[in-house]
Amino acid sequence: MQKLMNTLGYQFKNPALLRQALTHPSMGGADNQRLEFLGDAVLQYLMSDILYTTHPASREGQLTHLRALLVCEAALSQVARSLQVGEALLMDKGEALTGGRDKPSVLCDAMEAILAAVYLDGGLEAARGIILRCWPKPEDVHRPMQDSKGALQEHLQKDGGDAPTYAILAQDGPPHDRTFEAAVYRYGVELARGVGKTKKQAEQAAALAALEKFTGKQ
Repeated sequence: MQKLMNTLGYQFKNPALLRQALTHPSMGGADNQRLEFLGDAVLQYLMSDILYTTHPASREGQLTHLRALLVCEAALSQVARSLQVGEALLMDKGEALTGGRDKPSVLCDAMEAILAAVYLDGGLEAARGIILRCWPKPEDVHRPMQDSKGALQEHLQKDGGDAPTYAILAQDGPPHDRTFEAAVYRYGVELARGVGKTKKQAEQAAALAALEKFTGKQ
């Protein structure tokens, strides 16, 4: 735990709080779930305050989407990996053998719990320091490809405008091997199309295609 405290840049007065934050539910007893609940609220408040202060020209919609990006599972698990939280987690052998130390959901929960532990140990300003030191910039959050719809929505709503909409244009093939084609629109204008084995996959493919057009990553 000392290694993690060094990496966090925060020394706990009560190390038992950090130990609880690192205790996966598979261990039974006092795990990190209650701390996770509190940490989610602490993160939402502090991230809102930080963004409000650092983005004085941004509108409500822009601030909302920036916050959503910085408190999502992708961001939290990214922070946890940079701090090597997985190595410090306390979990049973079965959970560890099935890759529990690198599961995004596990790392996300642990990072929220750690933030709550810092808050309880040192107050809001100590928790704020963790966010300021450890969190990536919005553009540096590594989103999983399957979240292309969310990434596209955030890209398009930087100006506070409407979210994109989707429509299934066609489906082909027998029931056991069907392919769907989807299109993504904004203000009634088609942005891109995509194909997938399910309607959701087709929509994600359309979103990714549109995102690549806007970001020049074709």
